[in-house]
Amino acid sequence: MLHAFTLNSGRLSRIHFEEDDDLRTDQPIWIDVVAPTEEERDWLEQTYRLTLPKPTHLRDIEASARFYEEGGELHLRSDFLYGKESGSRSVTVAFVLTGTTLISVHAEDLPLFRLMRIRTHGQSGEIEDSRDVLIDLYAMDVELSADALEEVYADLGGVSGRVLGDKALSDREAAEVLASIAHGEHINGRIRRNVMDTRRAISFLLRSKRLSLAQQDEAHQIVQDIDSLDGHTAFLFDKINFLMDATVGFININQNKIVRLFSVASVGLLPPTLIASIYGMNFTIMPELSWKLGYPFALLLMLLSVAVPFAIFHRKGWLK
Repeated sequence: MLHAFTLNSGRLSRIHFEEDDDLRTDQPIWIDVVAPTEEERDWLEQTYRLTLPKPTHLRDIEASARFYEEGGELHLRSDFLYGKESGSRSVTVAFVLTGTTLISVHAEDLPLFRLMRIRTHGQSGEIEDSRDVLIDLYAMDVELSADALEEVYADLGGVSGRVLGDKALSDREAAEVLASIAHGEHINGRIRRNVMDTRRAISFLLRSKRLSLAQQDEAHQIVQDIDSLDGHTAFLFDKINFLMDATVGFININQNKIVRLFSVASVGLLPPTLIASIYGMNFTIMPELSWKLGYPFALLLMLLSVAVPFAIFHRKGWLK
């Protein structure tokens, strides 16, 4: 699907066209290509005399070849978050800046791109050319990353309440907490990678020397926002590590309780076992043959040998 927009009083205005129309006569500044068919790709390549990447091959490109200039055209490959929910993922988008037109190619219609179309349609005076559209898309991606970080903050806040609460964690609760922490670490790492990719794209645009002074100032502001997000992601990594260590510590405590119980039981049952072993030895004259109270005495002695150690263990709190 193709979405073409032209500039009208500083805002995007959608162009309605047919495939046999000459799109260049409408002077579009942005063409958003979403999961294009082979016919749409061929028509667009013939119209602008360029080669568009296939959405299915965008992730196969090496990281070192994501940003380059060829034939007067700027080519960029960037990852954008698909929503800010906990299950968010990254979608690779290819940008081609040719002349006064920006062409974006991606396999899925991202919410950020839909928001860009809605936001700029109702506001005027903010967009001057296709480079403004590209910079605004990167700025909105940074905003979306910040929103996703806030959600990770909220999720880890709930996890902290469970880990640091008055009630000790059971093994089952600890397993649930570990799953939540691992998920938060995954999202945090994805956000960090996403903003790193955006930083590289902005740096490439600044080095290309195709931005105006106002656009350069906005690009530097985006880089500053990314620097602030880096500090937040680093703090979240530290918080995640702390919660992970605390949860693992609770698991170790629960396991130590089980091991201690078996240790106390084995120590407490050792004296009667020793008495039974000695009493059961094959002497020349067995005690029960010469003393009728031999067996009851042995059983009483074994009971006392169990009761005394367990009373001491209970007093020290080792049986809790």
